[in-house]
Amino acid sequence: MTSKYFFYSLLISFVLLGFACDEVAPVLNPIDTGGGPVPVAEQERQVLIEEFTGVRCVNCPAGSAAIEALRAVYGVKLVAVSIHAGFFAQPYAESQENLATPIGNSILSLLGEPLGYPTAVVNRTRFNGEENRQVGQSTWAGYIAEELQHAPQVKIDLQRTYNEATREVTVRADLYIVENITDPDVRLTVYLTENNLSDSQLTPAGQQNDYIHKHVFRTALGAFDGDQLSESLVAGAVVSRSFTYTLAANWNPEECHIVAFVHRGGSDLKVLQAHEVGVVE
Repeated sequence: MTSKYFFYSLLISFVLLGFACDEVAPVLNPIDTGGGPVPVAEQERQVLIEEFTGVRCVNCPAGSAAIEALRAVYGVKLVAVSIHAGFFAQPYAESQENLATPIGNSILSLLGEPLGYPTAVVNRTRFNGEENRQVGQSTWAGYIAEELQHAPQVKIDLQRTYNEATREVTVRADLYIVENITDPDVRLTVYLTENNLSDSQLTPAGQQNDYIHKHVFRTALGAFDGDQLSESLVAGAVVSRSFTYTLAANWNPEECHIVAFVHRGGSDLKVLQAHEVGVVE
């Protein structure tokens, strides 16, 4: 067995044994090998995982590592956002910046406080047997696999342009309705994230000032709880929304991403489809 195949076999076994629920095991979806973006017509279900974390959370690096292992299995089918919010997100004196944001705290309030860390919300779903939407690390793989079994009711195409001189990014989200969506309150939320940030983090080995933070939530381009879609969401319809935002001076556009997801509003919040693209093509 070559080292490459041994690595993937070991990786998959790690995810299945370490993170999966007994009821549902992940289905292998290899990493995108660079063949280009998938045409929207061929887009499959993509699941959103919103991880809540903080630089003072000693167990959170294990959660981040678990998400990276799951992304290695699921590739583009898993869209990850890491939201620094709550008590553990208070920066250190040595921190280069405060990764927590007021919007992030609002999202935490919307989705509910966790019982412990590491914690995440998968497609904003409250799964059977769970006390709330926040679920522990050991359940993530199983719940992601469960959500991937559903065909998307809507597909999302994201077109973006980035002006290097002004640092302004313009995003157009085209929503292709596949099946009639009859829910009375359906919304589109768009996040901006930044990957591979080097900054302080508490780890089991102590405070590490060059820790690499993944998928860090930076801001929402519209309302933090989503912009309501007033159009008739019947099969075959196309709904479009546009957003413009100027990146902060210390954000690396090469590492910034646009995350868009369609979800129910009200008390449900269920995510119907998610999608992610880089700010810079």
